[in-house]
Amino acid sequence: MAAVDTAQKEASPVALPGLGRALMSAGKLTQKSAEDIYKKSQSSRTSFIAELTGSGAVSAADLAHTVSAVFGAPLLDLDAIDPLRLPKDLLDSKICAAYRVVVLSKRNNRLIVATADPTDQEAAEKIKFTTQMGVDWIIAEYDKLSRLVETSTKSASESMDTLISGGSDFEFDDVAVEEATENTDAGTEVEDAPIVKFLHKMLLDAFNMRASDLHFEPYEHQYRVRFRIDGELREIASPPIAIKDKLASRIKVISRLDISEKRVPQDGRMKLKVGPDRVIDFRVSTLPTLFGEKIVIRILDPSSAKLGIDALGYEAVEKERLLSAIGRPYGMILVTGPTGSGKTVSLYTCLNLLNKPGVNIATAEDPSEINLPGVNQVNVNEKAGLTFAVALKSFLRQDPDIIMVGEIRDLETADISIKAAQTGHLVLSTLHTNDAPTTLTRMRNMGIAPFNIASSVILITAQRLARRLCPVCKAPADIPHEALVDAGYPEHEIDGSWVTYKPVGCSACNNGYKGRLGIYQVMPISEEIQRIILRDGSALEIAEQAKREGVRSLRDAGLHKARLGLTSLEEVLAVTNE
Repeated sequence: MAAVDTAQKEASPVALPGLGRALMSAGKLTQKSAEDIYKKSQSSRTSFIAELTGSGAVSAADLAHTVSAVFGAPLLDLDAIDPLRLPKDLLDSKICAAYRVVVLSKRNNRLIVATADPTDQEAAEKIKFTTQMGVDWIIAEYDKLSRLVETSTKSASESMDTLISGGSDFEFDDVAVEEATENTDAGTEVEDAPIVKFLHKMLLDAFNMRASDLHFEPYEHQYRVRFRIDGELREIASPPIAIKDKLASRIKVISRLDISEKRVPQDGRMKLKVGPDRVIDFRVSTLPTLFGEKIVIRILDPSSAKLGIDALGYEAVEKERLLSAIGRPYGMILVTGPTGSGKTVSLYTCLNLLNKPGVNIATAEDPSEINLPGVNQVNVNEKAGLTFAVALKSFLRQDPDIIMVGEIRDLETADISIKAAQTGHLVLSTLHTNDAPTTLTRMRNMGIAPFNIASSVILITAQRLARRLCPVCKAPADIPHEALVDAGYPEHEIDGSWVTYKPVGCSACNNGYKGRLGIYQVMPISEEIQRIILRDGSALEIAEQAKREGVRSLRDAGLHKARLGLTSLEEVLAVTNE
């Protein structure tokens, strides 16, 4: 009797999953091979699709194309997806890992979900029950989907959850953050290993991803971490909101800030040691918001000032004008542009060229961002009474050859700077204006006499930073003739001998861009421009005269970079205005 029962069990058909039946009907599997794969998956406690692709019976690409054709669902190549741009918190990461699915987007009350097996009813029901939303399947290759699931579920958010539970064994080789010397009770309170490790990880990740800033932002029901990469903010992590106070306290301790003061903004610095001989400085700024302190950390890499003037992206004529100006014994050189446009790096590149044993250089900044050996650097401290004006007055008693002022903010600072430039010193500084011609009228509006401006300023550089196109994946852009004319290209230059390029996106870049390059307007103050200043002429008159003298506007300089294929036309239009 037992033998009969065994024979009946062996003869009874195997209840194949829907994917197996679909592949059999499409002629991709025989019934026997499908049943063998299913039995093997049952015995090894793996999914049918994992056993199917792992055994080599059907390749992941062939499977995806077959499933897409059989079920009439769209097929997506996941190599085109940036894991960092996937929507967060729409579906629990454990469900994504268990069923090998990834949420791509949300449309109304339906989730667009990537899967390799649209017959998995258990996954569909679980997603519907958990999210209370419908599911629209997008077919993807199983191997690429598995990699994307691993990438997206092992986010910093998950790491933080693990860290807080005390289950992490993160290793940070050759990393040490410079600790505060004060040994306070509050300082020992925040010696929370998970928080310490999470902060170390964020700082290292930011450095490795070549980010310029880190933003730690608390909201009512959310806490997020964003990095500014190539000028664009990208969300990197969404750790539990419960850590916001401990993380803020940890950052304050190592930045030597007052951790008991949460009502007013504070500024500080900290260091990260990367390897035995590489130390990166960070500038820290805290800001009280409705739901906690927002903290922005700027990465200050001293090596950026030693790249050389060629690495900044100056054209040959612009480079020659700048080198000629900094080679003069006295006068004022101004660098203008918005925050984050690379003014400090440009100034320090010039200082690096001028930094010789026979030259006395002094700088006053708020705060000093890049450490340059051989240069006497002073941090302005308004509370202690050390203002730009006070520092400048002291510099003039210290026998300087070259003075760098971080920013001309008021009439007193401007007046002392101009007097220094008129009495045998080379003065470098920055102003916040849109372009070079408006800088002169801005100084006039501050109350500086036209004669003093004309007799002291020798060159003004306006600059912007544009994202550089990825050389691996950039593609020719089909831009209509009229659009090129509207952008600013002269009719006679649009002759078909050159093309503009557009971003595409690949694994080597960030949405088609990799790194940034400078766009510059370098305007020497000629005798004719001095005459316009002396008669109190407008910025428009100065701009017209500069154009006659061969000075490109910022838009023209950007269009030239686009014509060379270094950046896209849309990026030039975004960072310059006319």
